[in-house]
Amino acid sequence: MTTGKAITKAVIPAAGLGTRFLPATKAMPKEMLPVVDRPAIQYVVEEAIDAGLTDLLMITGRNKRSLEDHFDREPGLESALEKKGDKDRLAAIEHASELGPIHYVRQGEAKGLGHAVLCAKKHVGAEPFAVLLGDDLIDEAETLLSRMIEVQEKTGGSVIALIEVDPSQISAYGCADITSVEGEDYVRVHSLVEKPAVGEAPSNLAVIGRYVLNPSVFGVLEATEPGRGGEIQLTDALQTLAVGDGEGAGVYGVIFKGRRFDTGDKLSYLKAVITLASERVEFGEDLKTWLKDFVS
Repeated sequence: MTTGKAITKAVIPAAGLGTRFLPATKAMPKEMLPVVDRPAIQYVVEEAIDAGLTDLLMITGRNKRSLEDHFDREPGLESALEKKGDKDRLAAIEHASELGPIHYVRQGEAKGLGHAVLCAKKHVGAEPFAVLLGDDLIDEAETLLSRMIEVQEKTGGSVIALIEVDPSQISAYGCADITSVEGEDYVRVHSLVEKPAVGEAPSNLAVIGRYVLNPSVFGVLEATEPGRGGEIQLTDALQTLAVGDGEGAGVYGVIFKGRRFDTGDKLSYLKAVITLASERVEFGEDLKTWLKDFVS
């Protein structure tokens, strides 16, 4: 079903409850937790824009209004900053509101990632599209998503991002059974297993939150029964596409070796804040000096 048109659409599921960060996320979406001075979700939106995706759809839920507010104009605040001559902060908030267009659809019920992606069917239509999960923060210097788009355009199938993890940690991830593709830097995915037991995993390649999908995934998701946790799993739909044939079938993987943080995990979130803050021109050197003293 690939159209040959450039991929322009991105779907960003952001309807999760953020229970791992309670009580901080009781009244604030986890996606709005700050990573230095930008909410985590803004890094994801900027990654999509940098990869050439210009039509963004965010899948939200109840109590997520602040996501829309963040990417909207705030004339009162802008006027106040302009009167104060605070050009840097004014530019920062204007930048966030100029990233769009961003569209919003409510998931309604928390039925899993597969259901969240299915909520995008009407907006996406019959075009290949990207899915970016808000918990994965990819270093802005990396070109993972752009490479995945290239692989999708070349193969016509669906593409997932993979990282190597310690075999003892694979049970926390979806896991891929792969073979190499001669002469290429991507791999063919033969099967996917959601959170396999240690010792039963087909590899140590874990699926992370970046996908570029053929629109045939929508039909598969509609026919996918709830799986683990009573939810419709995107992994199950991709497994069907991986073993299928015909137009839109086939799943491929790009193995990512760059810098990535899981902002849904407390320790990884703190590492992201410290790492990115230490690279800031304004205060990075002072922070690193303080860290050395603190650790010693």
